Amino acid sequence: MNSNSSNSKFQNLQGINFGNILDAPNEGDWGKILQEQFFDLVKNAGFNLVRIPIRWSNHADINSPYTINPSFFERIDWVIQNSLSRGLITIINIHHYSEIMISPQTHKKRFFSLWEQISARYQNYPDNLFFEILNEPFNEFDKNPYLWNHFINDINLVIRRINPKRKLIYGPVFHNNLRHLNMLEVPKNDPNIIITFHFYDPFEFSHQGANWVQNSDQWIGTIWQATTQEKLAINIALDHAVDWAKKNNIQLFLGEFGAISKADYNSRVRWTKNIRVEAEKRDIGWAYWNFCEDLFGIYNSKTKLWDRNLLKALLPNSPLI
Repeated sequence: MNSNSSNSKFQNLQGINFGNILDAPNEGDWGKILQEQFFDLVKNAGFNLVRIPIRWSNHADINSPYTINPSFFERIDWVIQNSLSRGLITIINIHHYSEIMISPQTHKKRFFSLWEQISARYQNYPDNLFFEILNEPFNEFDKNPYLWNHFINDINLVIRRINPKRKLIYGPVFHNNLRHLNMLEVPKNDPNIIITFHFYDPFEFSHQGANWVQNSDQWIGTIWQATTQEKLAINIALDHAVDWAKKNNIQLFLGEFGAISKADYNSRVRWTKNIRVEAEKRDIGWAYWNFCEDLFGIYNSKTKLWDRNLLKALLPNSPLI
């Protein structure tokens, strides 16, 4: 896919993550069950893509041949079918495979087997189903980013044997940080590769008070006022990604961005709008983190209400505004 193509439908994608549901150790462990109405809600709001994080590693045998649990596979079938039937581009990934980050070589065969099974299961599904190889590679992959490139090359071969033309998504090390794009080796002569990155800058703002981030309580009270300097920092980062993509003739995708609800509310709305606007200026499709019921969600399934200001920041032409 040519990053300079003005008519690429992928550049126009406006999506949302169904996070902290199927990427929990077990669905429901983190207080959320994926409901059929979720797909209607995001479709009716105006989103045209959903990214579905999935913790496959918790639902497959530890020993060879690493068989994925049949009932879990059926659950994912249901999820994908409900998404595709509503005309939504659907991204599934391998999410929270923490063991592979610690010991990549030990888990390589299992990782490849997971993708062989996923790829075979969905080989006849519509083109609107995309595969994202691994969420936010880090830890040992950070120490040796070229190992990640080897994984990418090998997994491409595995999937392409079964799905020769399906869209495949992967991103750089350090949690898909765009500053490490130059470490990626892009597969040649494959027009169906998309490169993802995640954007939470400034991190002290977007993750203030996050209990999984060490010392983040010190950041509580950080605001984002959309000053010239603040916007310039974001533009420089995004332009770096765009320059890299143009050199490699490849399409970018902003797979996650969002600001925690502990942040100043007006700052959160300003920041969200700014990231969305600047991504779209650069023809970058995006998926906001997150849909509902956590520190980043913009829909409350208990009150059945969207946060209208955040929804407008993302979709100014939403029929719900």
